[in-house]
Amino acid sequence: MTSPDWSPSTFLGSLPEATAKELVGRATVRQFAPGRVVLREGDVETHVELLIAGFVKVTTSVDGFETLLGIRVPGELVGEVGALTGAPRNATVTACGRVTAGVLSRAAFEDFLRRHPAAAARVTAALAGQLSWANRRRTDFAVYPAHVRLARLLVEIAELCGRPAANGGIEIAVPLSQPELATMIAIAQATVQNAIRDLRSRGLLSTGYRRLTILDPAGMRALAELEP
Repeated sequence: MTSPDWSPSTFLGSLPEATAKELVGRATVRQFAPGRVVLREGDVETHVELLIAGFVKVTTSVDGFETLLGIRVPGELVGEVGALTGAPRNATVTACGRVTAGVLSRAAFEDFLRRHPAAAARVTAALAGQLSWANRRRTDFAVYPAHVRLARLLVEIAELCGRPAANGGIEIAVPLSQPELATMIAIAQATVQNAIRDLRSRGLLSTGYRRLTILDPAGMRALAELEP
């Protein structure tokens, strides 16, 4: 019962259909309204959440300021670090739009991984992918000016959660504010405003309230110095 929304690059999408069906079948499915907290930073909980449908944002609080760490898409896991280590939650996970998730206890998750070594390897790969994403952001900080850093970020987010828009554009399906974008590329809000204006003036980006559309995906990739 693999959902068509689960990319093969995600945890659930990478599993054989029967294995994914078994795991989802063991979970307690629940719904989250837009803006609801799925997991809260600092909580001492050990269950994992399977993202069956919908997107979530992962944030952490640094010196009282909320920092956006990333976006998780349908088919991915959240809370796996707490489940595997028993440590308090290291980030808050919030629903972007309506989210369907499956709750799985730590014991059930560990039992599943013992019986499916390939799935355990996928969890390790997912954690490595998150680290690689963070390392790319740090490299971008040192190498690229703000508007190129923003272009690189938007291309990656569009690959995760983009949907077709008019005239070959790509709309980013997750609402993102300018402060959130600023935290992800480590620049001031005024600087991200200038970077957005730069991308708009090049005809690469259209913006609305918490809405971003890449008008020219090929042009955005070229500016971002990313391969087609």
